[in-house]
Amino acid sequence: MKFDLHNLKGKKISDLQLEDTVFGIEPNRGVVRQAILAELTNMRQGTHSTKNRALVRGGGKKPFKQKGRGGARAGTIRSPLWRGGGTVFGPEPHVYKHKLPKKISLLARKSILSEKVKSNELFVVEDLNVKSPKTADFYTILKELKFEKKKITILVSAHDRNLDLAVRNLRNVYLVDSRKASAYDLIDCNLLIVEKSSIDILTNLLSVN
Repeated sequence: MKFDLHNLKGKKISDLQLEDTVFGIEPNRGVVRQAILAELTNMRQGTHSTKNRALVRGGGKKPFKQKGRGGARAGTIRSPLWRGGGTVFGPEPHVYKHKLPKKISLLARKSILSEKVKSNELFVVEDLNVKSPKTADFYTILKELKFEKKKITILVSAHDRNLDLAVRNLRNVYLVDSRKASAYDLIDCNLLIVEKSSIDILTNLLSVN
């Protein structure tokens, strides 16, 4: 399919040929949901923890004699029944890991890219080589393009220090390496700005059967 290629001023400079098998498929929303949930699950640290009876400090000595007090017996002051005691069945550190089949991951990303094309949320530029690392200068570019109020994900093919510094302080702009872009990176934005070289990378990565 033909798609417009722009410069950083928003002017169309030529037509770009997009691969229909990557940018023109019928989106599979069920697969997209499955991929997003798997990626969000894998982001969890799993470091939540509470101290059980064995980990709480103190309680080595029997607090009072077994019989004769008229009350319930007790073997430790760190019983879960006592204040300051251990937690029963509390959360413990464990790994949240969900391995997603490769075909589902590929289909999800292709579905998201195709949906972005249909929704006019894909903007392809010739290159993103900015001359200045100043955030104000890059914000001016976004303002001229009328993108300043959108949540933007920028896909780049190589690290550019000026661009990295320019977008670092913009809360609504995220810079992502196109080789490592996940389904969540692609969908979590109102606008996807992609370099021409990144289009080639995405096509090569997602065309694999």
